[in-house]
Amino acid sequence: MKRKVFIFDTTLRDGEQSPGCSMNIEEKLKMARQLERLNVDVIEAGFPIASEGDFQAVKAISKEIRSSTVAALCRACSQDIDRAWEALQEARRPRIHTFIATSEIHMKYKLHMDHNQVLKAIQESVNRARRYTEDVEFSAEDASRSDLNFLFDVVRTAIRAGATTVNLPDTVGYATPGEYGRMFAEIRKHVPEANNIRLSSHTHNDLGLAVANSLAAVENGADQVECTINGIGERAGNAALEEVVMALVTRNQLYNVELGIQTEQLYPSSQLLSSIIGIPVPPNKAIVGKNAFAHEAGIHQDGVLKNALTYEIMTPQSVGIERNRLVLGKHSGRHALMVRCENLGYRLNKAELEKVYREVMALADEIKEITDEDLINILKKRNFQSEPMGVAS
Repeated sequence: MKRKVFIFDTTLRDGEQSPGCSMNIEEKLKMARQLERLNVDVIEAGFPIASEGDFQAVKAISKEIRSSTVAALCRACSQDIDRAWEALQEARRPRIHTFIATSEIHMKYKLHMDHNQVLKAIQESVNRARRYTEDVEFSAEDASRSDLNFLFDVVRTAIRAGATTVNLPDTVGYATPGEYGRMFAEIRKHVPEANNIRLSSHTHNDLGLAVANSLAAVENGADQVECTINGIGERAGNAALEEVVMALVTRNQLYNVELGIQTEQLYPSSQLLSSIIGIPVPPNKAIVGKNAFAHEAGIHQDGVLKNALTYEIMTPQSVGIERNRLVLGKHSGRHALMVRCENLGYRLNKAELEKVYREVMALADEIKEITDEDLINILKKRNFQSEPMGVAS
């Protein structure tokens, strides 16, 4: 039987904290509706005590979202927790998400607290949150740089106080996959209580390892992955939701997990976020970038035309993209050119195709990509006639 992995989207909270990615209430609502269509398990809607705008956004999303759990972040203190519940109380599936740092460097320099004080704060905050809702998540901020034996105590304390999900973040993107996965394995081994709750990963991309670390966590017992659309987030960003999801789907024989995500909504979600925050998706972005299903090299084009599986490990349709693209450029081959000509209504014999191919290659040395208009101009210049009845679909 496959184990369920829950997808926790924090685009509207951690993602929005990325410089230049702030959203107003209407924009957050629009994105939340799309995340619900994507069927994420949890939408972290904001940090209610941070601002009146964040409070109102969480409140509005709580009223409207019906199928996904709506979470609100709060520090491990009473006023934060009370404010979070005030924003969440109309949600059909509310979650209070409280956190405190557990690494030596954070406790010493940021919190000015010792181990016992932190454990007391965890107990009191989780207890307080449980008065409002049964769905409480606790996060050990900077868990990946925390002393492992202390982390055992942290997890035990949170669970005994009533946490139903415990998150172990790689807050500053410092961990490697081996280290991060091992932390989850050790928690599962040494904290038996953890087998009765969900363990969650939350990774940052400072070393470009956020997705790899998330997958390592899943391999070692994580039940939930926290991520964002397009990987937006603090500094270098969070684990990209679309990459985590499609890695688990495409390599499911390896991971053997079940997801509830509607993968066909990945590309629409990416495009909507990009339009809202005004930051374009990089062309080479995995899964949702313009070039993710584009082929220019002749060998690749020939293979894809014969069988797409030769160079595509997933279908573009599976992520919501209509079709792949065969780009005509200086690396393209004759097979792709022939297909493009046929799609435009021109059927050429071998000699004619060779002449057009040479002219296309000469133009491709001057410009980056041959458009349909460029190709039609070349064909018309040689007096080739289109055949409307024979246009390939």
